[in-house]
Amino acid sequence: MTRIAIYPGSFDPPTRGHEDLIRRSLLLTDRLIVAVAVNVAKQPLFSVEERLAMLRAAIGDDARVEFVAFEGLLAEFARQQGASVVIRGLRAVSDFEYEFQMALMNRQLHPALETVFLVPALDLTYLSSSLVREVARFGGEVSALVHPVVAEALRARFAK
Repeated sequence: MTRIAIYPGSFDPPTRGHEDLIRRSLLLTDRLIVAVAVNVAKQPLFSVEERLAMLRAAIGDDARVEFVAFEGLLAEFARQQGASVVIRGLRAVSDFEYEFQMALMNRQLHPALETVFLVPALDLTYLSSSLVREVARFGGEVSALVHPVVAEALRARFAK
């Protein structure tokens, strides 16, 4: 049986931390769905299509990884995809309470869905999309924090 996992997030923009978790998730699953969440309540910097393209560029061609957008409940999306695992990253203790609540709610909605928490590589622990956006917005150097395609997209977005 193929074990399918979902790594959901906004990925606005994708960071080296996201890349790290995607690659390490492949050690735990046969197929990984990187799912860009569509949240109509948020004003993203990049469109869903742009975020999907940046993720594809950063990860490259790997037949085990699929990049898709979804909206609505993660538990329902997981059920539709036949996924049994959700991958989530924990950068700090402060992330845990929210992620724990989400994991329990997903289990309530889809009892067969397990959540696996991964900690980032030590040198990426501080990294977040919002921090990268803020640095880029004020002209700071982000090339060590994101894939070159993402760095270029950030420079272009904030050059306007």
